[in-house]
Amino acid sequence: MNILIKEVKSKRDLKKFISFPYKLYKGNKYWIPQLKKDEMNLFQKEKNPAYEFCDIELWLAYKNEKIVGRIAGIINYQFIEKWQDKYCRFGWIDFIDDENVSKALLNTVENWAKGNGMEAIHGPLGFTDLDPEGMLIEGFEELGTIATIYNYSYYKEHIKKLGYNKDADWVEYEIKVPDKVPEKIERIAKIVQKRNKLRIVRASKIKEMKPYLLDMFYVLNTAYENLYGFVPLNEKQIQTYIKQYISFANPKLISIILDENDKVAAFGLTFPSLSKSFQKANGKLFPFGFIHILKALKKNNLIDLYIVAVRPDLQGKGVNALLFSELIKIYIDNNFEKAESNPELETNSKVQAQWKFFDRRQHKRRRCFIKHL
Repeated sequence: MNILIKEVKSKRDLKKFISFPYKLYKGNKYWIPQLKKDEMNLFQKEKNPAYEFCDIELWLAYKNEKIVGRIAGIINYQFIEKWQDKYCRFGWIDFIDDENVSKALLNTVENWAKGNGMEAIHGPLGFTDLDPEGMLIEGFEELGTIATIYNYSYYKEHIKKLGYNKDADWVEYEIKVPDKVPEKIERIAKIVQKRNKLRIVRASKIKEMKPYLLDMFYVLNTAYENLYGFVPLNEKQIQTYIKQYISFANPKLISIILDENDKVAAFGLTFPSLSKSFQKANGKLFPFGFIHILKALKKNNLIDLYIVAVRPDLQGKGVNALLFSELIKIYIDNNFEKAESNPELETNSKVQAQWKFFDRRQHKRRRCFIKHL
C-alpha cells in the first residue's frame, strides 16, 4: 500500500500534526499529552525564538486517506557552528506499527537534509536541549513526565532496521524521598556552604526570585556547555522559558544557591508531577484542564526534578550536596514521597554519583539515534 507524505503548510495541517498522537496513544495509561496551545506556539515563528537559528519542516504520512504518522526535520545552525557537525535533527516522530510508514517518514527527512548539505541525521531531538528528546527504549510501562517523550516499543526496531545506530543514551531514576537528610549529605553541605561562602535563597513568591532568574539560565548555559548536543540559550529563549514555566512555579520548590557576590552558584528547579493532571486535561486548559493542574500543584506526593545545575567553577566541590540538602528538607515538609530524575546522560558520572546516597530505581532509558547520509 502506498504511503503519501504531505508537508504541513497551513494552521489546519499543524492542528492535525499536533492531534495525531492523541489517536495513536488513545487509552495508553503511560503517555502524557502536551498542552495543544503550547505545541501550537512551539511551531510558530513569531512565538518561538529558536526559529531565528533553525530551519524546520513538518510532514504527515497518509495511508488510505488517514493520517498514520508524523515527523519534524530541524536544522539547528547554532548546533552546527558550535559542534562543527553538519547534522540534521528529526523529532516529533510518531507512527503506526507499519515499516512502510516509518521508512517513508525518515526517508523524507533524510532527503531534505541531504538537499540542505547535511551529512547525518540524528534524533529524536527538539529545537533545544530543553525540548523533549530521546526515544524511549526501556520503561514502556512506566508513567511518563511532561518533559519527556513516550513512544511504543516497536519504534526502536523500526529505527534500527532503517540503519540508525546509538549516538547517546539517557537514563532516568525514580528516587525515594528519605525520612531525613542523609547524614553524609548534611555534613558535606555545611562544610561546602562555609568554605565557599554560599547562601541559600528562600522565597515565598516568584517575584522575590526575579533578580536571579536570568542568572540561573546563564549558569545552565555554562554548566551544560559540554553535554551532548547542547546549544546555549539566548536571551529571547530564556525570557520565553521564564514566562512559560517559571511564572507558575512554586518558589518553595526551587533551590537557589548564591556566592559571596550574590551571583547564582547553583540551582535546582523542581515541580510537583503534572503527569496525571495533564492526562486528565487531555491537551486543553479549558474548561476543566487548569483545575486538574492547579490541584496537582497544590497536593502531590511525586516531585519532578527538571533542571539541576552547578556553575563550572564550583563543580566537584560538593555544592550538589548543599542543593539536595535543601531540597530534601522541602520535600519532607511538603509530604513528597518519590522524585523523578528526568533524563540524564548515562556518561554523566557527576550526576550519577549524586544518587548513591538514596534508595533509587533506574526505570527508564532513552536513546538518540544517528545515521550518516
